[in-house]
Amino acid sequence: MKTRYFKLRTTLLALTLCSVWLTSCRDQLDKAPLSSYVNDSFWTTESNAMLALAGMYRGNIQMTAAPSTAAEFAATDWWSYHGLICLELASDNAYDRRGDNSGINQLTNGNLMPTNAYLSDYWTASYSRIARCNYFIENVGRTPISAEKIKRMTAEARFLRACQYFYLSQYFGAVPMVTKTLSLNEANTVTKSPKTEVLKFATDELAASAADLPRNKDVSAAERGRATRQAALAFLGRAQLAAGAFNEAATTYQTIIDFGDNSIDPNFASLFNGTNEASKEIIFATQYVKDQAPNAMAQHLFPAVAGGWHLFNPLGSLVESYEFTDGTPFSYADKRYNAADLTANRDPRLGYTVLVNGQLFQNQRYITHPDSTRSADQLTTSKQATRTGFGMKKFNYDGVTGDLQNSGIDLPIIRYAEVLLSYLEARLEAGAGINQALLDQTINAVRGRATVNMPKVTETDPAKLRVILRRERRNELALEGLRLWDLKRWNLAAQTLNGDFYGAPFPGAVNLRRKTATTNDPNSRWYVTSKAFRAGTDETWPIPQSEVNINPALR
Repeated sequence: MKTRYFKLRTTLLALTLCSVWLTSCRDQLDKAPLSSYVNDSFWTTESNAMLALAGMYRGNIQMTAAPSTAAEFAATDWWSYHGLICLELASDNAYDRRGDNSGINQLTNGNLMPTNAYLSDYWTASYSRIARCNYFIENVGRTPISAEKIKRMTAEARFLRACQYFYLSQYFGAVPMVTKTLSLNEANTVTKSPKTEVLKFATDELAASAADLPRNKDVSAAERGRATRQAALAFLGRAQLAAGAFNEAATTYQTIIDFGDNSIDPNFASLFNGTNEASKEIIFATQYVKDQAPNAMAQHLFPAVAGGWHLFNPLGSLVESYEFTDGTPFSYADKRYNAADLTANRDPRLGYTVLVNGQLFQNQRYITHPDSTRSADQLTTSKQATRTGFGMKKFNYDGVTGDLQNSGIDLPIIRYAEVLLSYLEARLEAGAGINQALLDQTINAVRGRATVNMPKVTETDPAKLRVILRRERRNELALEGLRLWDLKRWNLAAQTLNGDFYGAPFPGAVNLRRKTATTNDPNSRWYVTSKAFRAGTDETWPIPQSEVNINPALR
């Protein structure tokens, strides 16, 4: 049983924070100040300040005293399991079982509208947390505690707020930049700031908060889940990559590396199954605890044979991205390709990430073949089962039993592997010299972990290395919520998210789905969907129509 403060106390927040120090009005930008009586009585103890701090971390992630109601049916936060990993469903990595008309699929298939519910979900999540952070920053100094504690708490609030503006800038572009508690009238008349200004604010705040946060090595086990200097610097690096400030990003990532607090864990699978949550590779993670503040990842992600809803369906393009064990790219024409076991002769991370037809899961056979009519996981367009022939293995821990909505598995937000790959990317794009020592320090350290042990990369030509590095980033960080952002910042979304998408190959299958009656895929793959991402339009999400209706200045 986990006993960390930042996990156990969160179940109180639904009752305490909502009724005591948070006020919401019709516009998500509006969080009016509390009455002076409540405000004066709240900021009188350290425990109250810590409760408010925990509420900022928890954000809009569902909190419940009844684990059976923990399933998320919408993105309640950028860092909730639905909000983070389900963004992969809008990429070329995975597909939403609910079909082409699901809101998450419509983010990138050419049908994005301002009325899309996911836009409102992410917008609400961001500005609700921003409002809490603003209010906290304005008031925590009144708490009778040491200046050092106030400085750290304030830095945490600034970090959390900056992260929201980072996400807003990357997906919505120009948005209101609110840095203080607003009145109702102010909230309903705010105007947008340019994307560059929003990203600069996030960058400046991340740098400032990093200076006042403790390093990973100085955070006790009881405080795990609180922001560290490395977490702030890692998000700062992301912001700098997004801005094209590659020299600055390289310096930021180098700082994390030079600290020496973090390392690549030898056991890849353990980082996602709840057995190794204190790993030095995990820099920042959403904290969950069974029976207290659970998540329902297993309910949504497990295959049907194990009682899951199979919402998440990896696409064939992701599976095809993983190399053969000697480091050569995958090809259906290669004699090492095995249709009966797609993980054979492949990068071990494929087997740790994707569940394929014929594999065992919880000692039950996962059968997705479209001709397997008696299987709960038969590939069709109608069963509550796979839509691609693949299932999710990453985060789907065999040891989760009983109530699938009562999982305590944490959700990594930043891993050291990302830091190393981003550092190499920053050096590459900055035009710095690439040598074997740098490759061994970064990409080869990631590929060389004991349970992966893929061959070393030796390519130093920038153009060729860029292709290798982007594939490595996709394979290492697959299904962790970063793929869509990567495609956007590389200006590859319109190119990548257009055309036909396929699932698993089933040579000789009678019930194989084809795009048309006369279409034959040469590799006998199941046809899943087609995307028509609109270049120049879909890179930036429209502000939710519900917000524009309230405040026309947000058009």
